[in-house]
Amino acid sequence: MSVFRTTIPEHADDEPLIQLVAPDGTRTPHEELDAAVAHLTGEDLRRYYRDMVMIRAADLEATSLQRQGQLGLWASALGQEAAQIGAGHAARTQDYLVPTYREHGIAWARGIEPWRLLDVWRGIAHGSYDPYELRTHPYMLVLGAQVPQAVGYAMGLQRDGLVGTGDLESDTAVLTLFGDGSSSEGEVSEGFTFAASFQAPTVFFTQNNQWAISVPATVQSRVPLAQRSRGWGIPSVRIDGNDVLAVYGAVRLALDAAREGEGPSYIEAVTYRMAAHTTSDDPTRYRARAEEEEWAAKDPIDRLRRYLEAQDEVDEEFVRRCEEEGHDLAMALHHEIHAMADPDPIEIFSHVYADPHPLVEAERAEFERYRSQFEDAGDQAASESAEEGRR
Repeated sequence: MSVFRTTIPEHADDEPLIQLVAPDGTRTPHEELDAAVAHLTGEDLRRYYRDMVMIRAADLEATSLQRQGQLGLWASALGQEAAQIGAGHAARTQDYLVPTYREHGIAWARGIEPWRLLDVWRGIAHGSYDPYELRTHPYMLVLGAQVPQAVGYAMGLQRDGLVGTGDLESDTAVLTLFGDGSSSEGEVSEGFTFAASFQAPTVFFTQNNQWAISVPATVQSRVPLAQRSRGWGIPSVRIDGNDVLAVYGAVRLALDAAREGEGPSYIEAVTYRMAAHTTSDDPTRYRARAEEEEWAAKDPIDRLRRYLEAQDEVDEEFVRRCEEEGHDLAMALHHEIHAMADPDPIEIFSHVYADPHPLVEAERAEFERYRSQFEDAGDQAASESAEEGRR
């Protein structure tokens, strides 16, 4: 993978940004990445376009639902659709993907419907999809916490004989996702250390959306984030994260190499968080409108549409149909969340560990005793009311 580098250029500005499709839809050739995306058909790219439209519609509806009080919080992925759809589709079925809390496009690419994400944000479940079946880890809300776990999973794959056997159906890699803010966390450095030492089959993937809440990426690091992993000997590349083709090609190359036993790599996907950090944030307090407008001109959905139009792969009817399907998905999401029932609070003690744990069982019993006080008090009040009525 010559596109992935292990050396650091003398000047930070010399770090290349790999791009296959420019914002105006023109195609830029790149020998290595071109080979990685050569098998993609017009049908594939139309599907990726539709995926991005769909997930954006669901994202906007989730924000609206939070404003209506239906969700406690929501972290939007607006503007990052290409980075997520490209990476999600580049993985093979058996690969294991470990997201943070903003990877709604990753979830969509793995077949997870948006309403199966919202119960966490509504506060009624730890998660509602099977991570083993869909090969996608539950959302992780603690910054960087998933990175050592993902590396550990990758090391387990090595010990299970699922790396470097040459069997395309069984060899497996891990895609470890985290944001630019998380890249400054100690857990990421620890993950780099173990991955490099044991040549774990994982691809670290950062969506550099320019802002860690209100701290710009230029404050977090004086050099491009892609250069960070090279201190561990982990090769890396910096790509245009709003270019779904470039993302797909880079992730495909990296995961293929990891499955073949070539060890870890790191991808910095340069993108932009077009919405607030979460619905509790106000980005107007720390970033300029001109910056937002500059990145709006690089919108990943518009970019792919322009490219497909230039290739005569889409027409106005296709674009309109995608928008209608996105609207229908948003309405379905609206109805799904209003129909969600509150669970029995006792369920919070389920699935904490794979096997029963005495501490959890003790806490469950304590909660049941606590709750019974209110039930007993309610029964007593009802009895007294009935007695009063007989008098």
